[in-house]
Amino acid sequence: MNYINEICKNAKLASRKLIDLSARDKNRILKAMSEALLNAKEEILLENEKDILNGKVKNLSEAFLDRLKLTEERIIGISDSLLKIADFQDPIGETVKGWKLENELKIEQVRVPIGVIAMIFESRPNVTVDAAGLCLKSGNAIILRGGSDAINSNKALAKVIVEAGIKAGMPEGAVQLIEKTDRKLVGELLSKVEYIDAVIPRGGKALKKAINKSSKIPVIETGAGVCHLYIDEFAQDDMAMNILINAKTQRPGVCNAIETLIIHENKLNLLKAIEKKLKEKKVEIVADEKASKYLENCELATDLDWEEEYLSLKISIKTVSSIEEAIDHIEKYSTKHSESIITTSFENSEKFLKEVDSACVYVNASTRFTDGGEFGFGGEIGISTQKLHARGPMGIRELTTAKYIIRGNGQVRS
Repeated sequence: MNYINEICKNAKLASRKLIDLSARDKNRILKAMSEALLNAKEEILLENEKDILNGKVKNLSEAFLDRLKLTEERIIGISDSLLKIADFQDPIGETVKGWKLENELKIEQVRVPIGVIAMIFESRPNVTVDAAGLCLKSGNAIILRGGSDAINSNKALAKVIVEAGIKAGMPEGAVQLIEKTDRKLVGELLSKVEYIDAVIPRGGKALKKAINKSSKIPVIETGAGVCHLYIDEFAQDDMAMNILINAKTQRPGVCNAIETLIIHENKLNLLKAIEKKLKEKKVEIVADEKASKYLENCELATDLDWEEEYLSLKISIKTVSSIEEAIDHIEKYSTKHSESIITTSFENSEKFLKEVDSACVYVNASTRFTDGGEFGFGGEIGISTQKLHARGPMGIRELTTAKYIIRGNGQVRS
């Protein structure tokens, strides 16, 4: 049996065993994993340092290296996320609704695991643990395939949680990492319709496009975030400034950071102060011709800039003359992730909320809150940017589906 086939077969067998685990069983496993991560901090950091050094040799960007880097604080955060997942109510077996027919048939719709999930992701090693924890809690087996840039970190993290999990009662094969970095293996994985129920890519547009093109298995798209912040003509200046700086610079290499500032032409006088703040944070600016006249140091934006996910300290600035024009720009260039409007106008805020077709739409708040942990989910396996079967941060509940259970006493259809 070849490498990928064996992994897939083991995952399928494990998924059947996971169904029989109680909430208490799963929580015990999650807590064991959490403790094991804390005990293995030094080992994990040593392996992560190998990836960081390799990344520097490859001249990876600072934002990319930040996504890749683990610290003691981040490992503690990863460990804590498993405890938060354990604290959440187990959705499996929950009755969504139930009713009784005239013929006395009793019908219930109950929540069940999806089954086997293949997770293909880039650069962020914390995904290895977050995805494993969420899938375990929701009763799914998971096959993890991280980027080659994080291979040492991913292997170290997976080794720790798998060993701890199995010792605490997790079925073997419930969490597996593809440790070989050959890209051909991804194509093979995406053909295993007999074993895998859903594929979740978490990364940029190129990854999503490649997975969608080659997968024979249903795909839940996540990740790519060309996010926008619109400063409306009725925006409060100080609020707009604070939210902009947070949304762009607090952690620029993540999918919920903004890439484009849209600004109403009546607020262009704010750009001088905005530029000063952005330059303090070493943000590179590209802007349309109208906005550039209010800036001291910027490049002219091209059409390609409006669709670019920079994932770095770079921002594009677009001038509009109305909220309608702002919404039109978002509709054309957004990846349907997260968008925000800064305004004191109730009418404009409601129009923005209603007409902007993205997974998460904000009024007077930073897009950086689009996150399973921030939403109170305990973690996320990704931010779904599509409409089926989940949308927005995907927590435990979004990793389930439903089935109907029908109880009778001899009924036949006439």
